[in-house]
Amino acid sequence: MRFALIIVGLVLLVAGLWVVFGHASYQDTDTLLQIGSAKITATRDKGVPQWIGIAGIVIGALLALGGFLQKR
Repeated sequence: MRFALIIVGLVLLVAGLWVVFGHASYQDTDTLLQIGSAKITATRDKGVPQWIGIAGIVIGALLALGGFLQKR
């Protein structure tokens, strides 16, 4: 259990840092016009909000710290 806490914490910590420094994005597709079965769509890249990255850093650090400080 201790090893799993450390690994999950470090993964969340790194992912949170990646989001905060602006490297995380996702694609969002919107339908602009639809006539019958024909559609005109637009795909945009959107950035992941920074609060998600900050939450990942905090939770990841707490989990990793808990794993390091946990006694056998």
